[in-house]
Amino acid sequence: MGGTTAKICLIKDQTPKTSTTFEVARTTRFKKGSGMPISIPVIEMVEIGAGGGSLAHVDSLQQIRVGPESAGSEPGPACYQQGGERPAVTDADLLLGRLDPENFAGGSIRLSRECSSAAVKQHVGVALELDETTAAFGISEVVDENMANAARVHAVENGEDLSGYSMIAFGGAAPLHAGRLCEKLGIERLLVPPGAGVGSAIGFLRAPFSFEATRSSYMRLSAYDPEAVRRVLDELVQEAEAFVRSCDTDSPLTLERKAYMRFVGQGWEIPVSLSEADAQAADSSAVSARFESAYRALFGRTVEGLDVEITSWSVRVSTPVPPVMPVEAVPAQREAVSDQQRALFDPVGQRFDEAQVIDRNALEPGMAVTGPAVIVESETSIIVPPGFQAVMQTDGCVMLGRNATGSGSEATI
Repeated sequence: MGGTTAKICLIKDQTPKTSTTFEVARTTRFKKGSGMPISIPVIEMVEIGAGGGSLAHVDSLQQIRVGPESAGSEPGPACYQQGGERPAVTDADLLLGRLDPENFAGGSIRLSRECSSAAVKQHVGVALELDETTAAFGISEVVDENMANAARVHAVENGEDLSGYSMIAFGGAAPLHAGRLCEKLGIERLLVPPGAGVGSAIGFLRAPFSFEATRSSYMRLSAYDPEAVRRVLDELVQEAEAFVRSCDTDSPLTLERKAYMRFVGQGWEIPVSLSEADAQAADSSAVSARFESAYRALFGRTVEGLDVEITSWSVRVSTPVPPVMPVEAVPAQREAVSDQQRALFDPVGQRFDEAQVIDRNALEPGMAVTGPAVIVESETSIIVPPGFQAVMQTDGCVMLGRNATGSGSEATI
């Protein structure tokens, strides 16, 4: 969650889901089907207009709406004092105590609580006859519910139950809202990695060299042509390898082959991973078995009596990702103590609590922070809700989870 958008992606078995199409030139930015689809491999994720700069207003039904319009970096939220007059999510976060007006962006930007208050009152409070705090809470709760609902829909579309997942929060605004999303989604563990505020940049710099070549080549399993399959996949391997070798001439390469398959008559195909043996097989039996296994895992059953068709093929070649050694979770060993406190709004109790303010750089592995609390750093802040406890891990991640007395109760507005 950054300044203009929130993006949600499912990662399973350490691998994010991918898609073969991407929409460009959308007439409505966040509406599927309003743009031009192009065939290009992308990480499959849902994107909504929910960022720190997303603007709030009251619609004709007297309901608070947030986004997709954004204040951007110029003029930015009203609290930036750069000419913005409409309330943004950052303004609500400031009024709810999640941000320190004197220490925003490492102290490089001074925020104006007065400007935020005026904007929230004028554009939300007056229209709904709400006080400043309730109006700011309404803005925050709407944007959090927008993100939670998008996550629920994305999980259902992929046949997944989010309660078994861990959440990883990055982007400047995500650690401010991730704890509340965990409450809404029933997620028990939240990880905030080091450098979370610039997580996208870190990921880009650490990513391996990779190229995915795709080709449309329609084929039904009832008319399976092993020679044609071998020819297509071999050509895709050559294309992808040539690109990666132009970036790295020495590293060993990994190959992933996929066929995008569906039952005849369906309008949506699923990716099916193929081994090298599958690609060289003399008949379709192995490919058919892999499709049925993947289809059953996603939908719970297969469709009897229908032929299966392959719409396209892909080969992904990449340099190896450095092995990641599992990190043993460190339990809470001692409580972090700070003499700094701040009034922090609790959306479940709908009241301000005195929350301790902890510098992330002062935390050592095993040190715990019990909510309500704010863990601050130069690029973002981590909100630890009541009923949660944050523990610093050996790899620099802050892990949040419900403590023994955490209620995890839900509030509505």
